[in-house]
Amino acid sequence: MPETPSAPPVATLRLAGRDEVGRTPDWATRPLPPEAREPAAVARLADLLRAHPGTLVLSGAGMSTDSGIPDYRGRDGTRRVMPMQHGEFCASSENRQRYWARSFVGWQRFSRAEPNRGHHAVAALQEAGLLGPVITQNVDGLHQAAGSHDVTELHGTLAEVVCLTCGDRSGREELQARMAAANPGFEERVRGEAPDGSQVSSQIRPDGDVVLPEDAVAGFRLPLCLVCGADTLKPDVVFFGGSVPRERVDACFALTDAAPALLVLGSSLAVMSGLRFVRHAARRGIPVAAVTRGPTRGDEHMALRVDAPLAPTLEQLLRDGAAA
Repeated sequence: MPETPSAPPVATLRLAGRDEVGRTPDWATRPLPPEAREPAAVARLADLLRAHPGTLVLSGAGMSTDSGIPDYRGRDGTRRVMPMQHGEFCASSENRQRYWARSFVGWQRFSRAEPNRGHHAVAALQEAGLLGPVITQNVDGLHQAAGSHDVTELHGTLAEVVCLTCGDRSGREELQARMAAANPGFEERVRGEAPDGSQVSSQIRPDGDVVLPEDAVAGFRLPLCLVCGADTLKPDVVFFGGSVPRERVDACFALTDAAPALLVLGSSLAVMSGLRFVRHAARRGIPVAAVTRGPTRGDEHMALRVDAPLAPTLEQLLRDGAAA
């Protein structure tokens, strides 16, 4: 049995905090200012972007919901599902087996997701000069697929895999092919109804895995590192309880310091790794705005809130900006 990897050194930002399925955090019950839902809110945001060209973007899971990748929370801030924890993944081969079995099935759908109108609007707003670099909390690569540039993937990318034992890196598509060869017919055997009565194939999550019954994963053959033979392959993403690499954190703080303004898109800011940049901007007097449905954990730091669907709002911003 390969030796269980230890957790990496603590870095600046850690995905942690008191959180559980079905729990609605206190910040999510705070009422939004009435002007956040006014039609004029989008016009005010357009004015802010024109006054602060090159505004930094911080995007979250809500950015990709129109691409068929659900977020972890409802509009009321209540957590629907709990993702794999970093310590849980590192603790045992059985936990890694469960993750990779679920991810193997989920990748079939996750990898086919395409950028939605919101992603394309962000790229167009960049091209128009209204928006600048993008910090995304998402791991799906859809901003880049839509044509956005200067994208920092705060939590990593599902398109790459790293061995926690030897550090070797490889592509997710290559690993998918190896898992398919080692587990012929697995997806067909598990496809059907999940314990909650919904279809397994409909259970994709933001980190690319799906819901599978525990007994379904028992026979899944865990992929091994081609370099050292350990079963400690991990998607190159930051799991909850894990740490964002220090150099990436520093780069994001530098982007925030240089930003004329900060625009949050599709994030409740429930996780400190994103909220910290909002707080940092506010402390430095950098205007912060957000377009997302429902309250966010950082609303008290916002100069402007827009509670409206992302894609139509971003497209309206593009029209307003182009007409200016």
